[in-house]
Amino acid sequence: MQAKNLSGGQELLCINTTKVYDWILNEASFDLTFVDEDLPVIGEEQITCDDITGPVTCEVTASDVDILNREDREFVIDGALVTLQLVTIRKNFTVTFFFPTLLGIGETSFDFSRCEQVVLCAPEGTMVEVSYPELDCFICTFECDDLADEFDATVTVRLCQSIQSTFPVTLEVVADFCQPRDILPTPACPAPTMPPQCPVLFPDNGDDAE
Repeated sequence: MQAKNLSGGQELLCINTTKVYDWILNEASFDLTFVDEDLPVIGEEQITCDDITGPVTCEVTASDVDILNREDREFVIDGALVTLQLVTIRKNFTVTFFFPTLLGIGETSFDFSRCEQVVLCAPEGTMVEVSYPELDCFICTFECDDLADEFDATVTVRLCQSIQSTFPVTLEVVADFCQPRDILPTPACPAPTMPPQCPVLFPDNGDDAE
């Protein structure tokens, strides 16, 4: 059946979009411990503890998220019995250390995972998506072993995470078609202007001459 144009320039439309079944936003922090890790190589040269010329820093990046399991659980919310899902999530990250030296910046990276469980409206068939509006790390402790050219470190990772359960849907809506905005005029050349004058001070018109 063909949709008819409606008054006011509106039309009945079918659009593909994503329905958000549930959405939570929370903060988390955790520590990572590194023991007897090798210092990085710059070019073909292994750096030593004496080569480090400044503070060692870190950077953390996120990779894929794995949904390990989801189980139906019953909850009483506002007096009503509802079935939600206990979702087990494994989040994967990479932390990279940066070592400043006279030869350049040495880098070494480590992969790690963290698991957690969240309660969502996420029935089978929905997708659980995790994103990180904020993701950062800092080095809490760092010790370098001069004899073995190894280091121990404790890194604190801080994150703000958005977790959504979604599903693609097709919606029927009544809407106006968008119109392009007006073109802004091109600025014309400005007219010549004179800077402020100081007639009281200069030129001297001779009124004060003796």
